[in-house]
Amino acid sequence: MPANSDRALIGALDIGSSKVSALIVTRDDDGRLRVLGTGQRESRGVKRGYITDMDASEIAVREAVEQAERMANATIDDVWASFGAGGLVSDIANVEVELGGHQIEQSDVNELLVTGRDALDRNGQVVLHAHPALYTLDGVEGVGHPVGLHADRLGVDIHVVAADPAPLRNIDLTIRQAHLGVKAIVASPVAAALACLSQEERELGVALVELGAEVTNVSLHAGGMLVGLRSIPLGARDITDDIACAFGVRRRDAERMKCFHGSAMTSPRDNHEMIEAVGIGAEDGAEPMRISRAQLMTVIRQRVEEVTGQVESALKELGFTGPVGRQVVLTGGGAELKNIADYMQGVLGRAVRVGRPKAITGLPDAHSGPAFTTLVGLAMLAGGGTSDIRDIALGKLTDKKKPATGIVGRLVAAMKGGF
Repeated sequence: MPANSDRALIGALDIGSSKVSALIVTRDDDGRLRVLGTGQRESRGVKRGYITDMDASEIAVREAVEQAERMANATIDDVWASFGAGGLVSDIANVEVELGGHQIEQSDVNELLVTGRDALDRNGQVVLHAHPALYTLDGVEGVGHPVGLHADRLGVDIHVVAADPAPLRNIDLTIRQAHLGVKAIVASPVAAALACLSQEERELGVALVELGAEVTNVSLHAGGMLVGLRSIPLGARDITDDIACAFGVRRRDAERMKCFHGSAMTSPRDNHEMIEAVGIGAEDGAEPMRISRAQLMTVIRQRVEEVTGQVESALKELGFTGPVGRQVVLTGGGAELKNIADYMQGVLGRAVRVGRPKAITGLPDAHSGPAFTTLVGLAMLAGGGTSDIRDIALGKLTDKKKPATGIVGRLVAAMKGGF
């Protein structure tokens, strides 16, 4: 019998364009999360964050989860999955009800949130998140806990994140074909923010840039919630492909060159440092080509400049202006490129730091880098529960064994056009 069978298990699954990673965690007696198992496989059948080959993706998902289960000596029935492709939309909906001046009770708050369901119509899109943010009492904004206060009118700002239904159906079906249930599909910026941003940063205002393999998500957080999103169809793999094309080498060799010799900042020594590489189709024993680091840096910088330029444009569109001190946090696998935070800081004119996931007991060093921020955030979100307005509006959640009920039942219903 598995050693951890007496504890509730939480499964997290991040299906990216370059890798599929899985995490199994549980809660210790003191309430802290503890990692039991991890798994990772090369992603197959995913392009720019979208599932393009369901059979290939299903195999990668199954292998990553099975690897985590072997390490944990336990099996999981369902997972919290991420969605980081383009098409995510963030919005704020406001709802208000009349109270007549009496003291606010919890039932009044619940009635307000139920009323808020009507404000979540996204014209065919699926609502992934609908969190009550700050409350308003008689026009006074920024009330965190209204219960016990008196007011004539009670309002609430509801933060909504929605996405198109078809890509979500594909993720849901891919996971179910791997014989797993889907507890929830979470927008990647929501999970990543939970894992690598402090509460104070999210309150004061911060931009999170997730530089993935083929998609870069730029999200703006203020007042403790996500308030804007932009997706850029470029990522770290584009740098790898540029190197492969420029020098005629295999992708795996281009990736090695980028990781070991690449940087976002140039150096006077680049002209004197030589890199050996084997061209595609070279015969066994053939003399490797010699490439100067300066040549490699030229290729890398061109793509880094393009990505940074689009990030800067996205920040301006989101209204991320004002004091120079407002910070940008860079995470995702692309954040591991040497000196990329320093380069972006110089271009953006703002403090830029690399965001790594918060420490969880038992998390391996190999999974503690920025490439695994979303995965860790999924586990934290699942372990901490949510204040999703849909849960409040539709009744209290209870743990269910069958994946056809609970959260996934509502997800499927939403995908069919309901809420």
